[in-house]
Amino acid sequence: MSADAMVGLRALHADLEAVFAGLADADWQAPSGCEGWRVQDVLAHVTSNFKEIVDPTPPSHEPPPAMTAEEAMEALVAPRKEWTPAELLAEYERYRDGAFAALDAMQEEPMASVEAPVADLGTYQLHQLANAFCFDHYCHLHHDLLAPRGPLSADGLVMDDARVAPGIEWMFIGLPQMCSPAMAPVITEPLVIDLTGPGGGRWIIGPADADGLITVERSDDPAGSTGAATVESSAHDFVSWGTKRSDWRDACSLSGDVDYAARVLDAMNIV
Repeated sequence: MSADAMVGLRALHADLEAVFAGLADADWQAPSGCEGWRVQDVLAHVTSNFKEIVDPTPPSHEPPPAMTAEEAMEALVAPRKEWTPAELLAEYERYRDGAFAALDAMQEEPMASVEAPVADLGTYQLHQLANAFCFDHYCHLHHDLLAPRGPLSADGLVMDDARVAPGIEWMFIGLPQMCSPAMAPVITEPLVIDLTGPGGGRWIIGPADADGLITVERSDDPAGSTGAATVESSAHDFVSWGTKRSDWRDACSLSGDVDYAARVLDAMNIV
């Protein structure tokens, strides 16, 4: 189960609230590191997701058009573009406890193991959605809102295992379903990814199975898990370069077959 992710999500929610509480009017309108979104649009994204968990928008009479996850996120932000920051913060607070309660319930069976599609990102067990929310909060806070990519600064924020690890777990859970079309033709041998710092660990990415999905395995035995090449980076930086917010070349050191590792990393793009 992903119960630990709920601890991290509550901590990241508190971090976001602390950052938002200190913003001036001009800060809300500043471009964020998420292309096309201002700071307040990032909040609109976060709060709209909480609202949809607690109070889903009723389906229209006509079948909705198929949308990618990114298109679906934009569709939720668009109607909130003209909201004031105060209105967005009020919505965030209104749905917070209900969203946490729903995600807590997803950590218990029989609900935990129920599988559900997530737009074009694949199918996941409901308990894993807590990890997805941790990833979303951490990524937007630390890589879209805060410097150096974002326009804001904040003192005293903690980056610990509780906050970082659940999102890293989500990235590796999702990698086969999100990235196999681009990565499966490239992955011909195991590739080791060593992440350091909070949320760190060793993961082995391997060639696709019969289902066409590349394999991902976490290894607790560094000496016994090897590959054609090894990639080393901080877990914090992986959130950025693994989502193509930044170039892996600025954050990674490679060993072994570095050309092979470069081809794999160029093909990786986790949503």
